[in-house]
Amino acid sequence: MGNDERAKLRTMLNYWIEHNREHSQEFREWADRARGFGEAEVAKEMLKAAQAIDKASKSLSQALKGLEKKEL
Repeated sequence: MGNDERAKLRTMLNYWIEHNREHSQEFREWADRARGFGEAEVAKEMLKAAQAIDKASKSLSQALKGLEKKEL
C-alpha cells in the first residue's frame, strides 16, 4: 500500500469511528424516547444496534492502531 493510500485509510478509519460514535449516541437517545412513549421492544432493539455499532468501532479502532504501529 502506498503512502497516499495509507494516509487515506487512516483518515477514513478516523472518520468511520467518529461517525459510528455519533450514530450510536443518536440511537441511544431515540431508544430513550421510544421507551418514554411505551415502545420498550423498539428501544431494546435500538440499544442492540447501538451496541453493534460500538463493537464495530472497537474493531475499527484496533485496525487504526495496527496501521499507526506500522507507520512508526
